[in-house]
Amino acid sequence: MRLSSLHLYPIKSTRGLERDAAVVEPWGLEHDRRWMVVDEAGQNITARTEQALFTITATPGRDGGLVLTAPDRPALRVPAPLSGEPVPVGLSRLDRALSAGAAADAWVSAVLSRAARLVWLDDPQQREVGAHHGGTTTDVMNLADAGPLLLTSTASLTQLNAWIAADLEARSGKCGGEPDPEPLSMMRFRPNVVIDADRAGELRPFAEDSWAAVRIGDVRFRTSELCDRCVMTTVDPVTLARDKEPIRTLARHRRWGGSTWFGSRLIPVTIGTIRVGDPVFVA
Repeated sequence: MRLSSLHLYPIKSTRGLERDAAVVEPWGLEHDRRWMVVDEAGQNITARTEQALFTITATPGRDGGLVLTAPDRPALRVPAPLSGEPVPVGLSRLDRALSAGAAADAWVSAVLSRAARLVWLDDPQQREVGAHHGGTTTDVMNLADAGPLLLTSTASLTQLNAWIAADLEARSGKCGGEPDPEPLSMMRFRPNVVIDADRAGELRPFAEDSWAAVRIGDVRFRTSELCDRCVMTTVDPVTLARDKEPIRTLARHRRWGGSTWFGSRLIPVTIGTIRVGDPVFVA
C-alpha cells in the first residue's frame, strides 16, 4: 500500500490544501488546524452551520501566518499573533487561543455575513487528546475535533459510492438508462492521509477498521479510534449543495453505537516527514 494523497486544513472547517509532503508533529501535521473561527462568545463556528467557511482558502506562510482568500474578497495576510490577545474559547479541552486581530476578524466576518473572530492555537501541547477518544495524558493535538490526524482509504470510498449507487437503484426501481449518481469526493470526509493499494486486491474496503498501528514511510502512528461522521459530510465542499449522502447510506451499512463511521483517527508515535507515494505498513 502507499500514501496516495495528503491534505491540510490550516483553519478548522475551511477549504483543504493538497500537498506532496508534510511534516508530522506530535499534535498533527504542520500547519494543520492551528486556526479556527469563533463567534463573539468564543464558540467554534464550523461548516456544519456556516457553509461559507468552505469558500475560504488559507495558505500557510513561512512565518507561521496565513494568506486568506475567498471569492469577491481581497486577499489578506495574517501574521501569526505571537503576542495576540487571549480569547476564551469553547472548544473541548481548550480554554483559550490568541486573537488574530481586528483586520482578520473583519475579513472573516464579511465572508460569513456575521460577527466572527479568527484565533490561533499558539501552543498545541496545551490540548490533550481526550481519553474517551483513545488518548493518554501524553497525547496532544491541534484544533481538530477528536484526534491529530484522520486516515481514509480509496477502497472504502469506492465501496461507499457503490453502495450509494445500488441503494439509489433499489429505491427507484430503475431498470437502466438513468445515470448513476456522481461519485462522492474524498474531500467530503476531510482526511489528512489517504491510503491506496499498489495492486488489485491488496486493500479491502474498511480494512482500516482493524488497524492498530500504521507506518507511513519512516513515521509511525497508532490508531486511537474510528471516526464517527456528522452532517458536515452532506455538504459538497465545492458547490456547497447539501443532500442526504453519505449519511443516509452509511446509516444503512456502517451504523453502530448510534453513529455512522468512515475513516480512523491517528496519533503520531514518532515525528518526521511523510510524502505522497510513501509505502504504508499496518499492524
